[in-house]
Amino acid sequence: MTNLALYKREMKGSLKLLIILGAIITMYVSIIINMYDPQMMKTLDSFAEAMPELMASVGMKANAASLLGFMVSYLYGFILLIFPMLFCILRANALIAKYVDKGSMASLVAAPVKRRTIALTQMKVLVSGILLLIVYITILELVCAESGFSGELDIGELLLLNGGLLCLHLWIGGICFLSSCIFSDSKYSVAFGACIPAFMYVLQMLANVGQNAEKAKYFTFFTLYSPDGIIAGESSAIIGICVLLAGAVLLYALGIMLFERKDLHI
Repeated sequence: MTNLALYKREMKGSLKLLIILGAIITMYVSIIINMYDPQMMKTLDSFAEAMPELMASVGMKANAASLLGFMVSYLYGFILLIFPMLFCILRANALIAKYVDKGSMASLVAAPVKRRTIALTQMKVLVSGILLLIVYITILELVCAESGFSGELDIGELLLLNGGLLCLHLWIGGICFLSSCIFSDSKYSVAFGACIPAFMYVLQMLANVGQNAEKAKYFTFFTLYSPDGIIAGESSAIIGICVLLAGAVLLYALGIMLFERKDLHI
């Protein structure tokens, strides 16, 4: 149940944002991976030791024992969480709520296409964009690692790590998509779609610092994605990935159901 014309149009609409975010991610990933040498690692570790709470809040830890561990410390606590999350927030709002807010939804609903088909198509656009971004990140990491440190990256663990990252961002996309389906006003859609993931990330930052704030990890879904646990092969980390994926499916399904029954006032 996909409107191909609508899908193609909206994927073109995603392209500019994907290119911008892809360029930013390319810069950070290539720089960080190329820092994996004794001298640069010593410099980064000195920052972590000088500002332990600040660095820990964004998941950065000193003394990584492997290339993948180094990447986890300096990429998976902030860069690869924030930029794909921005894509989810901006595109989810533009796919549903922005159409309703501007009155453009009338032209879509007036066509001989069911509401469910429209919602499913827009959902597939969002999911496709998230998937493209994670696939690009994976390829970029493999190219950078193999070109600079051939044979040092465990590809199987990287694929599992990024599979979990995909599930996390599908979950975040689900929150944003549901918000876009609930609210007819674009500003409320963005507010709720952005505030919930952002607030959850702030709680995760507090939890990373530890001490009295460590209990904050029980109130944020980011805890379900544990890069360190995934590469260590912990069963709880794999369960967390599965929970995120199942939750994402439920969020998208609920968003489509609500959009079908929604009074669009058009």
